[in-house]
Amino acid sequence: MDSILVRGNGPLNGDIEIAGAKNACLALMPATLLSDEPLTLTNAPRLSDIKTMTALLASLGAEVTALQDGKVQAMSCHGEINPVADYEIVRKMRASNLVLGPLLARLGHAVVSLPGGCAIGARPMDLHTTALEALGAEISLKDGYLHAKAAGGLKGAVHKMRFPSVGATENFVMAASLAKGTSVLENAAREPEIVDLCDCLNKMGAQIEGAGTSRIEIQGVDRLHGATHPVVTDRIELGTFMLAPAICGGEVTCLGGKLSLVESFVAKLEEAGISVEENARGLTVSRKGDRVKAVDVTTEPFPGFPTDLQAQMMALLCTAEGTSVLEETIFENRFMHAPELIRMGADIEVHGGHAKVHGVEKLKGAPVMATDLRASVSLILAGLAAEGETVVSRVYHLDRGYEFIEKKLSGIGAQIERIQS
Repeated sequence: MDSILVRGNGPLNGDIEIAGAKNACLALMPATLLSDEPLTLTNAPRLSDIKTMTALLASLGAEVTALQDGKVQAMSCHGEINPVADYEIVRKMRASNLVLGPLLARLGHAVVSLPGGCAIGARPMDLHTTALEALGAEISLKDGYLHAKAAGGLKGAVHKMRFPSVGATENFVMAASLAKGTSVLENAAREPEIVDLCDCLNKMGAQIEGAGTSRIEIQGVDRLHGATHPVVTDRIELGTFMLAPAICGGEVTCLGGKLSLVESFVAKLEEAGISVEENARGLTVSRKGDRVKAVDVTTEPFPGFPTDLQAQMMALLCTAEGTSVLEETIFENRFMHAPELIRMGADIEVHGGHAKVHGVEKLKGAPVMATDLRASVSLILAGLAAEGETVVSRVYHLDRGYEFIEKKLSGIGAQIERIQS
């Protein structure tokens, strides 16, 4: 099993290219199930999760071809469709559940295994099932599979979610695009990935309004056609790499970065004493002083502080002046990186959904273990600023969400390498 070796070696400087968004691409790819015409995605990230979604779609009958070294995903679903999403593929990735809505809309029935993914909380499927049931689907759970059918097809309806789930919003919007009549989703997720999906669906002939707000209205159409669509910039990769010069010092420009994608995150960086400037090339980040200031962080649905940047932010705050409090409100089990940071000399107390971080002057390299995708990169960031060597094991998580991370960080002066077992 591969590991990542990191040596702390001072400030980082240069440019780093930000990839297309993993979470956007994983929602866009299942949209090919909604049409018998080709869907082509450009600016696709080159990640293991994309390969998993490719395998899943292929098992359902779609043709998926990676072009331009994987940066273009050309898809078509014009043949016979298999309605069963098998456990052996679905268990590898949470986003596999996003085939449920499209299969229901296209076929009127689907059998989809309960999903897997990072162990960061329960993330219940009931938000998805109740949203689709509002459109007339009948869904039952049997032997670990969701059995869904919509006799006579899906029908437009008004549904209010108890929590603005991104995945449930995506499933509802895709299913409602082919439902009969008008559908309204209230308390919808507002993330840029939702806007990106709706933009793509509208290019395919859907009639969707309100994406990016808490109320999305969808007028169902009889069919969708093909389209070509660029995947939006990955705001989580963007935020992660913005933290590299914040933690280590130096000045780095994240190419393609946009302030609108990370406004709440940038507000906390600036509060901590980090300079962020938007320009024609992207976002340029630099650290003003030797140590950052302590700040309090509460994760919230977009446009609030992203839960997917909480672990990386904790790595920054480990060496801040003062005490920071991080509150995790999205997932109930997302401080698993804290014990590993403590192994590196961090002073962290975790109590339920709160973590109190007392800043220390310096972290020290140590062998640590990644527990999930974002935790793994937080340990790499911490290692970049620590004294000595840090070895991060179980980095298979990392390849699910960051393309060529060693190459990108090496390009701005980091000493980082992959150790193959």
